[in-house]
Amino acid sequence: MGVGLAGCVTDPHNGSPKVQTTAEADRDGVTGVAESPLRDLNVLRTKIPPVLLQAMSDPYDRPGSGSCAELLERLKPLNEALGDDIDQAAKEDGMVKKSKTTALTLASGAASDMIPFRSWLRKLSGAEQHDKFVTAAITAGDVRRAYLKGLGESEGCAPPATPSHVLAGAPVIDQAMKPKYAIRLDR
Repeated sequence: MGVGLAGCVTDPHNGSPKVQTTAEADRDGVTGVAESPLRDLNVLRTKIPPVLLQAMSDPYDRPGSGSCAELLERLKPLNEALGDDIDQAAKEDGMVKKSKTTALTLASGAASDMIPFRSWLRKLSGAEQHDKFVTAAITAGDVRRAYLKGLGESEGCAPPATPSHVLAGAPVIDQAMKPKYAIRLDR
């Protein structure tokens, strides 16, 4: 039975083709929590899309003609595999979503804690190495997407084939030095 399950790969249960790290998959609903120990044993593995494997082999591979239409076609599968880029507005999570995420994180931790010597098991089963491979694929995909958007900008293409140069929804960070505690100056 274990040999038959050893080749299982997982896709996200939310219908999204976005690649998930083990930590993200473990918090992906009740199913993700239940599958957490199986990921630790390397019975279930994250499936890496071919576009990210290609990006790993050469993230700076020049596209054929470099036209705006071709760049858009090459960016589309990367956006599907990686999710929204940093210059796109992130969806704001409501309180229900945040509390659900917190509960699933706690449940995932409890499920993982049931396995004794989890870190050693992950090393010996190859799950840790596969997680590093997934992370490297995501990083290569991010680099590839940035490279293609840079080429799009040099060609004068319109977004989404170029970066928008506006970090959507970015908080303004006040970096002025302030005292840690309130100071009364009227004494």
